[in-house]
Amino acid sequence: MGKLDGKVAIVTGAGRGLGRAYARRLAGLGARIVVTDLDLKSYAEFEAEAKEMTADSTVDEINAGGGEAIGIEMDVRDRAACDAMVRKVVDTWGRVDILVANAGGGRGRPVDTKASTLESELLHLVTEMNYYGTVYCVNAVAPIMKAQRSGKIVTVASVAALGPSVDGGYAHYGAAKAAILHYTRYLAQDLGPHGINVNCIAPGTITTGRVVATVMPNQANANRDRTEQVALRRLGGVEDCAKVVEFLCTDLSDYVSGQCIAIDGGLVRSA
Repeated sequence: MGKLDGKVAIVTGAGRGLGRAYARRLAGLGARIVVTDLDLKSYAEFEAEAKEMTADSTVDEINAGGGEAIGIEMDVRDRAACDAMVRKVVDTWGRVDILVANAGGGRGRPVDTKASTLESELLHLVTEMNYYGTVYCVNAVAPIMKAQRSGKIVTVASVAALGPSVDGGYAHYGAAKAAILHYTRYLAQDLGPHGINVNCIAPGTITTGRVVATVMPNQANANRDRTEQVALRRLGGVEDCAKVVEFLCTDLSDYVSGQCIAIDGGLVRSA
């Protein structure tokens, strides 16, 4: 018997990287998994991500491992698409117990996204895919969870939400993630009386294929040994984050709500 047997979990942005790790972890605990992404084969964009795959998609990996998963391609920036996705889940499995609102991420390079020189197009895109997408997905599942009088929601911020970069780069991303973090606090107060736990995670430098290929080489401290900034003297892996998601989605966190857990190994963000 798994801790999440009989539960239904939606993980957005689960075609690769962190989302894939969350989906697989929850499936291993017995949950039925809804994998959503703009492209269920989004891993193909990065060679390192593609090498990690053991099947044609996250959905196929879960089903091949004895779990149960369905995939839905959608854009979390589209509120109607979020609502339609949740309706499909309820039509298929009758309930929604867990939402991991992981879809989002950054666009542009840290060196080109300083706080005082943000391009409007990038600002809108990153804010919509992170903050708006989180709100839309939460709004879609909330009525179902309220009716059930139970649910677990995990939002995804970043250590960039907890403090600025040393050069003010990637400001659009950090600000959007900070909005998610504070929204989570409001959400916990709103949904707590309905028996729903809401918490946020704030990953640090996690070595996904996308981060290694596009973010790390373009930061102000790109030539610095990043492990020197981490108390544990190593960068994080996707399973470091997945373990915390497991905690927040199971009975281990039944009396935890409105919190943000930094998963950064003891990162010090300083010059």
